[in-house]
Amino acid sequence: MAKVIAVLSSGHKDEQNNYETGWWAEELFAPLERLEGAGHTVDLASPLGGKPVLDQVSLQSDYDPDGKYKAMYESGRADSTVKLADVHAREYDALLIVGGHGAMYDLAKDSHLHSLINDMYDQGSIVAAECHGPAPLIWATRPDGKSIIEGKTVTGYPNEIEPEGLLDILPFSLEDELTKTARYDKGSLEKKAHAVWADDQIVTSRDPFSSELMGEELVKALKNK
Repeated sequence: MAKVIAVLSSGHKDEQNNYETGWWAEELFAPLERLEGAGHTVDLASPLGGKPVLDQVSLQSDYDPDGKYKAMYESGRADSTVKLADVHAREYDALLIVGGHGAMYDLAKDSHLHSLINDMYDQGSIVAAECHGPAPLIWATRPDGKSIIEGKTVTGYPNEIEPEGLLDILPFSLEDELTKTARYDKGSLEKKAHAVWADDQIVTSRDPFSSELMGEELVKALKNK
């Protein structure tokens, strides 16, 4: 069975704009449920270690109508993470970068995460990123100085469904930055879930509603591990 390291934002607080964010519940728990159900092991990491900050919006009824992810969160499953700096690629078969707007702040340009992405890729492991989680892929550069997703097809959270006014305070637009670096494919927004394989190792998904699909894609990719 495979070992997966899931990376979560430690959280971000913007007091000036009265805004706090972090990782998104469904984007951890939906893939985790499928991976563990298939017999794989999932460990958690974050930039600061310890208990990372959850975006509380992800537990609202619009996103968690049955309270399933709230119950998983309250079980303590995500209360403890190791520091990204202490994660060794050789111990894992796949890396999952969990989304939530927090990823735009502390994961996007984290040098430890960039090194982990490259090390995982170089050893032939899977690199997966959900929703806003593809942000670090933009700045994870290869020995030639180019992004690991340079010229490849990826997806991620599109501008047109960002909450009103949020693009004004986010550090950057994910869609715009992905478009500069890669071939951005948002798919049809009428279709609930969307995931794209950039190559045989890198997979990205569009939004929280694609979290189950990401779990399924990872289970398929790891079935021989």
